[in-house]
Amino acid sequence: MEQRSITKVIKFLISIIFLFLCGCFNELEKESWHEDAIWYQIFPDRFYNGDLSNDPNKNSLMGTWPYDFQESWSVMPWTSEWYKLQPWEMLNKKDFYYNAQLRRYGGDLQGIIEKLDYIKDLGVNAIYLNPIFESPSAHKYGVKYYHHVDNNFGPNPSLDEKIWSSEDPSDPSTWKWTSADSLFLKLINEIHSRDMHIIIDGVFNHVGIPFWAMDDVMKNGRNSKYADWFIIESWDDPETEINEFSYRGWFGFKDLPEFTEDDFGLIPPIQNHIHAIIKRWMDPNGDGDPSDGIDGWRLDVAEKVNIKFWKTFRRWVNEINPNAYLTGEVWWENYFDNVMINASPWINDDVFDSVMNYRFADLVYKFFIDDKNKITAEFFGKSFAMLIEEYGYSNILKIQNLLGSHDTERLASACVNPDRWIDHANNLNYNPEFKIRKPNLSEYNLQKQITTFQFMFPGTPYVFYGDEVGMWGADDPDSRKPMIWEELDYENETTDPFNNLRNPDIVSVNNDLLSHYKILTDLRAKYISLRRGDYELLYAEDTIFAFSRSYKDEKIISIFNTSKNHQKFDFNLLGIAEIVTPILQSDKSKGLPPHSFRVYEVN
Repeated sequence: MEQRSITKVIKFLISIIFLFLCGCFNELEKESWHEDAIWYQIFPDRFYNGDLSNDPNKNSLMGTWPYDFQESWSVMPWTSEWYKLQPWEMLNKKDFYYNAQLRRYGGDLQGIIEKLDYIKDLGVNAIYLNPIFESPSAHKYGVKYYHHVDNNFGPNPSLDEKIWSSEDPSDPSTWKWTSADSLFLKLINEIHSRDMHIIIDGVFNHVGIPFWAMDDVMKNGRNSKYADWFIIESWDDPETEINEFSYRGWFGFKDLPEFTEDDFGLIPPIQNHIHAIIKRWMDPNGDGDPSDGIDGWRLDVAEKVNIKFWKTFRRWVNEINPNAYLTGEVWWENYFDNVMINASPWINDDVFDSVMNYRFADLVYKFFIDDKNKITAEFFGKSFAMLIEEYGYSNILKIQNLLGSHDTERLASACVNPDRWIDHANNLNYNPEFKIRKPNLSEYNLQKQITTFQFMFPGTPYVFYGDEVGMWGADDPDSRKPMIWEELDYENETTDPFNNLRNPDIVSVNNDLLSHYKILTDLRAKYISLRRGDYELLYAEDTIFAFSRSYKDEKIISIFNTSKNHQKFDFNLLGIAEIVTPILQSDKSKGLPPHSFRVYEVN
């Protein structure tokens, strides 16, 4: 009896421990948001103009390419035809591609706040903002201050300029909060109140020419306290008429002075400055509670910075918010041969949680879109198996599976233009064969198929603003058109960049496509197997690809036919004995029609 009592006590204790551990694991699972994210990328100047009073003026262009003073300039009308030159653009007698870099549309933080409910209704729960820090450029990758939000994104640009002038940018104790900074903190709060997360662009490889330290170097030369912050190739000789001052710019672009590194990454004074920046935006009030700060960073051209620095960066971030999300732009091994890098050294606990998975987009384009150069389902499956092996499945569940961004042609235009490399000469300035027209119905249906695959496959789906409403566009600058909103009336597109007439394309919200994105986000929210489940390849032959996602007793099966032709398919080939229920399909016909998809729940 005594022994039985002891056994009962032991079993009871084991059960208590088991329940405790389950509770801990459930809490950990609840706290971790990385695998559950659905990403939405916003290019702030082009998303929504919520405050007309803060729009840029021509003085705000000083310090960025093309550096020409514009006698006449104005903010672009949001709904104007994309390629049509405005009166001020015609006065400078330059072409579209010159003027596109001078364009500002007035998008701001107030605009993002006003459209948060739209984003929430879309089913998105994680926002990535392109750079928001003070910079004269439209893209903001040439920063002037890391510690201030761009004044034209906030409510009082002139007041913010006065605040800058009262500070010492090198001394965080002198930093103040501008009106734009405060509005950004409000945006963070509004996002968190909707159970959403936000990360922002950290551009720590290079800055802009107006960057406060570079400005000091240009004024004081060798005597500048910041002379060693940059890679100076030659100093000016005051005895000559010409200015010999030269420095290294990122990828050769003098607009973007590159920071100096040593064996440990960025040199110590630069690291100290960036450490202060991390603290400012991740815990703004410095109380040790990161809930009022951003939830992580997207780190620009991350492979161009010594990985040792990123390990230090990770440690700094974890000290503030261990649940923060870091993702890196780790992209090309050899751009000219279309070879993308194996990012595995950057994807681990002491560097990043994720990278922007351009390898995903590359494979999807080759299997779903390409015609003459189409890869087989077998090669497609083996390529993803290799990717999973290289990165580790737990990391794959957190990776950002994108299909396009501000640096590539839009997904809709990719569907119109098969058999070419992603992000390679995909606009009319470089490739006269690239089709800039609006996609037709079958091409939008192809986009539906591709996004269905994206949402079913392991990894976190990533949507570039406007893809969900059918926006199309060639590579930069065309991928950065102003967002299409239902309440606005847009001019038709009737010309190309060289002012040649073309068949008019109506610019409006594609509600059918938008509804499809909402269906996909709903499914991802409903089925945990699509967020955290195992992956099993079930079938991969010719143009047909099928796989399952499983989590505990939940199982989802997805089947795709990427052919232009109808394919017969026997469901028994998948080896599934259970009864299945269709939850999403492109049509209800038998077999697999061209570019079709089928998604089933296993009962």
